Amino acid sequence: MSRYAPSSLSYSFGPGPITFAVKWIIITNVAVFAVTSFMPSAFEYFGLIPRDVLRHGWVWQLVTYMFLHAGPLHILFNMLGIWMFGVELERRWGTQFFLRYYFVSGIGGGITFLLISLLPFASAAYVTPAVGASGALFGLLLAFAIYYPDRPVLLLLVFVPAKVFVMVYGGIALLNTFQPSRGVADAAHLGGMIFGYFYLQGGRGGFTSEIKYRYLKWKMNRLRRKFDVYSGGRSDYNGKFH
Repeated sequence: MSRYAPSSLSYSFGPGPITFAVKWIIITNVAVFAVTSFMPSAFEYFGLIPRDVLRHGWVWQLVTYMFLHAGPLHILFNMLGIWMFGVELERRWGTQFFLRYYFVSGIGGGITFLLISLLPFASAAYVTPAVGASGALFGLLLAFAIYYPDRPVLLLLVFVPAKVFVMVYGGIALLNTFQPSRGVADAAHLGGMIFGYFYLQGGRGGFTSEIKYRYLKWKMNRLRRKFDVYSGGRSDYNGKFH
């Protein structure tokens, strides 16, 4: 997500034919871009303005901001990234889960931007419309690196593994989020990654399963301490009970 600035991303090899959800995400964004090019006032109602979300309850902006873009390069880079990284993920997950993940990442990016805008150094962001699909796109980048960590991705003029690519851009987003000169626009990039990660873990069973495992392990340890149980049996049997 970028406040009136294109995302400076590099991309991996082409993923092949476009998938259903990715196709309609791109079509919708392009159509909205064409319409809003003649309706600049739309940014005041559908761009993400933290003040309006918190004071007036305009919560729809957490969704609609993802479909607004500030210029041709802004939408070009975002849509190219969604195609390059989203197609393989949609094939792997299926359309339903892909769309849920996409919107969780995008809305999560918006929430993160909103929260950061409340900090003293980010007061300008509190009243300025934020637009772009980059929050959702950065969520896709993270997922791509999780599933295809060693896939080569072009970073500037060098091919690097996808996991390195994401670490670099995640680090940049983290540093830029707390720099007033950047207008905290990168907060949505960072938020898209964070929300995407936790949703991916929970939605695919990883995070939930880990919690259940830790709980069961803790419960078993309590039982062992209570009954003085060792791996070979009770201690008063001197290891003869198996």
